[in-house]
Amino acid sequence: MATLVSFHAHPDDECITVGGVMRKAYEEGHRVVLVVATQGEHGEVEDGFLTEGETLRERRIAETHAAAGILGAQRVEFLGYTDSGMMGEPENDAEGSFWTASVEEAAGKLAAILREENADVLTIYDDNGGYGHPDHIQVHRVGARAAELAGTPRVYQATQNRDEIRRWIESSAAKAEAEGGETPDFGDLSGIGKPEAELTAKVDVSAYLEHKRQAMRAHASQIAEDSWFLAQPEEVFRLQFGTEWFIREGQGPGITEKDLLAGL
Repeated sequence: MATLVSFHAHPDDECITVGGVMRKAYEEGHRVVLVVATQGEHGEVEDGFLTEGETLRERRIAETHAAAGILGAQRVEFLGYTDSGMMGEPENDAEGSFWTASVEEAAGKLAAILREENADVLTIYDDNGGYGHPDHIQVHRVGARAAELAGTPRVYQATQNRDEIRRWIESSAAKAEAEGGETPDFGDLSGIGKPEAELTAKVDVSAYLEHKRQAMRAHASQIAEDSWFLAQPEEVFRLQFGTEWFIREGQGPGITEKDLLAGL
């Protein structure tokens, strides 16, 4: 049995980015630990969603524990930093925000957990945090340093396959044009994920899609039933979330791994 520690910026990031890998590890008999840097205090929530006197922080902590149970995490820890908001927002520079935290200090907190768990594998994000969110970028910096401090042997950077996204968009646009519909504009993809050539691990998690979907539902304050995540048809959900992509330093070029815990 090995131990997988998955480090994230906010509640709900875990199910969207690596929920399949977490559940796969659990079902294969490994220990799974979830660590979240912030409580997602600056997430958006509809009026009347929270109960009287309840804070969004409290709700998101509860949602994280519920989702963790679905994904098979046996331990959940929060590092205690404050959500920094989107890049360029005033919350970035607020006292206590994760974006302003000392990398060395935060890495020390995470490294202590890695040592306690004798972690074999750590998942973080790529150096742009997947899409440029300040807290996600900080997860990369803090996670990489924590692994150095704790001597964690395998570190995987969760990311997205930018080229696959582009192919899907081109296919969708061609289909829309053929059917006489409006061609959607998905904007600039340069800040999303990484080029296919930089990816080193591709994990098929299609067997755990229902767990990912249920974990997303557990984060009801942020992922509504009619949201893009949950409202799309089954085949589109499978296409979007059935594969999880990673980069591991020293691997490649190309995809060399299909299981983060292989051989452990």
